[in-house]
Amino acid sequence: MQNFTRPNRRALLGEGLSVAALIIGLRSAFAEPADVEAALKKLFAGKDMKSGKIKLSLPEIAENGALVPFTFEVESPMTPDNYVKSFHVFADGNPLPAVLTYHFTPESGRAAGTNKIRLAQTENVIAVAEMSDGTLYAAKSPVKVTISGCG
Repeated sequence: MQNFTRPNRRALLGEGLSVAALIIGLRSAFAEPADVEAALKKLFAGKDMKSGKIKLSLPEIAENGALVPFTFEVESPMTPDNYVKSFHVFADGNPLPAVLTYHFTPESGRAAGTNKIRLAQTENVIAVAEMSDGTLYAAKSPVKVTISGCG
């Protein structure tokens, strides 16, 4: 039979503070920028973005911001030399603007997806496709939200 000693309050308090400090440190290390421009700068270091290649499908008016249907497709041959590497979605009115990210490989066949996103208010949805050669393409679609999805 094993003997277990009861931890004292001081030991528990010390461990609890250590865990809290770790959590706070991790949150600040992975904290998202508060606006889309800062998020784009953090991800892409201010690289130029071209228009084209991205087809977005969002409703013009979303009655409920909690479940806004979102569909996209990026024009790409999806070959080993030319494919969509990642696809990022941002909402410029959300408290945390980075909404979702998809990652692709040439084996994906096509760069497309469907999802539901949450929007805090009437705002722009910005999509950025990062190609395998580092080229960036961007598209923007405004969505009018009648009932907030973030509050």
